[in-house]
Amino acid sequence: MSLPVRCLILFLFAALLVPASRAQAGDDIELTYLGAAGWKISDGRVVVLVDPWITRAKYAGPGHPEDMRPDYARTDIAPVDTALVDSIVDRADFILVHHTHFDHMGDVPYIARKTGAKVIGTETAIRILEAYGVPAEQLYPVQGGEDYLFDGFSVRVIPSIHSALNEKRYLDSRRYDRTTELKTPLRINEFIEGGSLMFYARFAHHEILTMGSMNFVERETEGLRPDILLAGINGSRLGLYRFDERLMAATGYPPVVIPTHWDSFSLPYGFSQQANIERNLIPFREGMKTISPASRVILPVPLEPIRIEAMR
Repeated sequence: MSLPVRCLILFLFAALLVPASRAQAGDDIELTYLGAAGWKISDGRVVVLVDPWITRAKYAGPGHPEDMRPDYARTDIAPVDTALVDSIVDRADFILVHHTHFDHMGDVPYIARKTGAKVIGTETAIRILEAYGVPAEQLYPVQGGEDYLFDGFSVRVIPSIHSALNEKRYLDSRRYDRTTELKTPLRINEFIEGGSLMFYARFAHHEILTMGSMNFVERETEGLRPDILLAGINGSRLGLYRFDERLMAATGYPPVVIPTHWDSFSLPYGFSQQANIERNLIPFREGMKTISPASRVILPVPLEPIRIEAMR
């Protein structure tokens, strides 16, 4: 056997011994917090947006500071800051929509048309996107329980419930369907909840559980073992029974936990979120030291990428 052939065989054999998490390029994953429940997630192969609300319009709604005058009433036409969106989003393969309130769905029609991304969401989400002229071949209506395989990416759709707002009196059972007449552009208050979901997103070397609110259906998350949990931690969770403990236990005490939906989401980028950092982020991180001490809690900064190495 010639020396070059022998060297080639030794090289291939050595490659087989390298752990899968180190044998391929692009094993790390990058997550960028967009504020509210919004994320840009990429493993270098696939780009997934989650509730990408970038416009960050100051409107009179939940989370808006009482001492700041809003620019929009909830009865106003929903604004989209296309220049800002374009500066942050240049590509998307998939968009996952937890529910269709304005701070989750407001920018999705524009981004879907701009990027051609596949959008996965409730029937209400699909109806809104159809009304805005997004092609049917981009739209995947779901209700929870689906587990879809795509090229380089798979996602399990998990039934969920909205945060317990208004001192636990919140309820919005409205839905849009194909019989609903929608005139676009919609007003802010026409972005109804439309049902709530979570997503279990599987990349080549990472499994990420996403949350779009501060609530979940415990039986639907039991047995899931994400290596990254995007945990909804705004103040409304404090009215729920042992929320943090139940969430960590049901998801197997994930190695990486990143808070989401913790900010005043009607404030534009650049406004101080210090009050929410002190009210939401720091107490959550401190609590995790007891609840899930082996978990690494990462406090996200809007628009600053977080890179996480493969754990599988």
